[in-house]
Amino acid sequence: MRTSMLPRLLFVWMGLAACTGPALAVPPQAAAPAAQAETRTAPKLEVAQWCEIARVVDADTIHVMREGKLLKLRLLCVDTEERFHPGQTPMPGKPETVFGEESALWAEQFFAALGKDGAKPRIGLHFPGGKEEIDIYGRTLCHVILPDGSDYNLQLVREGKSPYFNKYGNSRSAHEAFVQAQKAAQAEKLGIWNPATNQPKDPAAPTVKRDYAALLPWWEARAQAIRNFEARLAEGGTRLADAAKADAIEALRKAGADQPLQIFGEIDKRFEEQNGDLTLLLRTSDKQRALRVVVPKALRGPQLEATLDALQKEGQQNFFYVSGLLTQGERGPVIVLASTDRLQVSSPSVAH
Repeated sequence: MRTSMLPRLLFVWMGLAACTGPALAVPPQAAAPAAQAETRTAPKLEVAQWCEIARVVDADTIHVMREGKLLKLRLLCVDTEERFHPGQTPMPGKPETVFGEESALWAEQFFAALGKDGAKPRIGLHFPGGKEEIDIYGRTLCHVILPDGSDYNLQLVREGKSPYFNKYGNSRSAHEAFVQAQKAAQAEKLGIWNPATNQPKDPAAPTVKRDYAALLPWWEARAQAIRNFEARLAEGGTRLADAAKADAIEALRKAGADQPLQIFGEIDKRFEEQNGDLTLLLRTSDKQRALRVVVPKALRGPQLEATLDALQKEGQQNFFYVSGLLTQGERGPVIVLASTDRLQVSSPSVAH
């Protein structure tokens, strides 16, 4: 064993020893046969390409080699708990947990076991609708298909290693299967749905748990907002676009530069300009063509500021519509807000 590994392994062992939970009583490589059988009978997803695994980062982030290049994957519809990263500050709303570390270790062994006769393990990549997309961190969004044809993403949900993560919209490939998988895992109190998971043995010790009771309604409200937008598009909204789709926005600009349009999106960052204006940078994976919404100084007031603050809070409905003329600025496409009523928060609100 390399000396450099000792501090990390000691840290992990101390975390595991401090908690109880269903997975602690079962070897990491053990599987839930009934759950695996269900995922094998779920809808079969088309494999776009088979790739060798280069690294398992954690249970929902994998690196593969594709055509001689490293490809970083982010698995759709799942969001496993964070593993331990000693010395790093956890992301807001994403605490590092014992179960997160345990799930990551399980995934490392799970995929290593797929390799046969010394060959590196291979997995299939499924892209919903046949279209490959990347997230804002440059990772390729996909479902991982196992050699037996089953959906690994779905297996994570069915075994309680992940919730059904629809914060960025419902699954376009197997929504109902994910819903049923989560219900079954909850009913059986598997993984994250077991009250004992991440519970310290000492009642006086601090508890690090993820608040799924608050997160699930928030994610569902966001998913519904996305469904509402997509329904409007399907009904023939011609001057309507998603801020995340740079190509669609550019096509609309070229098709009618003198016609107002409406953009659906969420705030990525805010910038205070020297002249008192406020610039909203909307979320997209194409950073170089991100849409900017300029709020003139004259329109800024307590009510609008409160609305913008709420749009960036966890647990609040984050999507909104903005209407106006789209122009091409020095830093990308721009809409200058003409009046406060041109910015409207999308429905529904989050039910608490």
